[in-house]
Amino acid sequence: MAISQQNNIFLSEPVFAIVVGEHSGDTLGAGLMVALQKQFPNAKFIGIGGDKMIKLGFESLFAMDELAVMGIVEVLGRIRRLLYVRKTLVEYFSANQPDVFIGIDAPDFNIGLELRLKAKNIKTVHYVSPSVWAWREKRIFKIAKATDMVLSLLPFEKAFYDKHQVPCTFVGHPLADDIPMTNDKVQARDELNLPHTTKVLALMPGSRGGELSRLLAPFFASAEQLQQEDENLILVAPMVSEKRAQQFDKMKAEIAPNLAVHVIIDKTQAVMAASDCLLTASGTVTLEAALIKRPMVICYKFNLLTYWLAKWLVKLQWFSLPNLLANKTLVPELLQDEVCAEQIVPLVKERLYQDQTQLNDSFITIHQELKCNASEQAANAVIAILPSVFKGKA
Repeated sequence: MAISQQNNIFLSEPVFAIVVGEHSGDTLGAGLMVALQKQFPNAKFIGIGGDKMIKLGFESLFAMDELAVMGIVEVLGRIRRLLYVRKTLVEYFSANQPDVFIGIDAPDFNIGLELRLKAKNIKTVHYVSPSVWAWREKRIFKIAKATDMVLSLLPFEKAFYDKHQVPCTFVGHPLADDIPMTNDKVQARDELNLPHTTKVLALMPGSRGGELSRLLAPFFASAEQLQQEDENLILVAPMVSEKRAQQFDKMKAEIAPNLAVHVIIDKTQAVMAASDCLLTASGTVTLEAALIKRPMVICYKFNLLTYWLAKWLVKLQWFSLPNLLANKTLVPELLQDEVCAEQIVPLVKERLYQDQTQLNDSFITIHQELKCNASEQAANAVIAILPSVFKGKA
């Protein structure tokens, strides 16, 4: 590790500091690492990363789960620990200065970290724009002070940054590069040992413990009713880890012990491709579903206080990425008290048993717009702000 920015000019390869806060960030970080390693095979990567990044040689100073907190109230309950982690990172990177710091998503944590590091003359990049176009618009001024470059995944975000004269590069979305334009349902079912002729519904309550605790009860109630009406309906539940699978099984034993569900770990995209419809939490997974071209019903439940704060602050017609990208309602969204079997069941049935060709065409348009070789584009933007000694090598 370089001791100071000045000493970095004697190194043969740059040092990249990266901090991610959840599984989607880990995927983005891994893609970025691969693209940077093509240019700098012996580069060092250090900070906070997930399993995908660690497998590529990333050195994680804290577990990624330390930052996987969602909602205003939930963050307050962990604030002391989060502040300790950030303080430790500031001290570490101040003493061992990287050539560039890249905060991937987790804006409430990373923007503050970037602000402190940039004040110490460390180049900073924020990868995945915060939703400043949706709420707390004045954050744009803090972002301008904290970052040398914002890398946006969505095309409408760059126009917002350009309006405020904040450096921003639209790179596209890595998921659009990684996911093929067509996904074979039969092949996916063969991979998961699922029958070809019956309807399959995926239950996808999220990757965070809090999401499961809020969404599983209405998901189970809906699934029980759907299975009663169609005894051949198969339910599958992709879980991101053994820990989440155990939480799922525990809650199912308490709430719906007789419900038949296939729990599958670490094969989320295969489960989506094998399914006829998804009952899912909001988040990046809804974009994955759109790219895999599967209909969905999207649900979002906050802690009650977080919900009232968000209702007051957020000024959006939609909260899901497919609808935001299309600028119209492509898929149904249920929020807070709407997340109940009475509303979920008819929406799921419509998507399980009715033709979805028109929706599929809209998803193809989204896919084509976001397919831009994103990891390479992001790597090039990062390389552009490296010290000049490295640019000639890239």
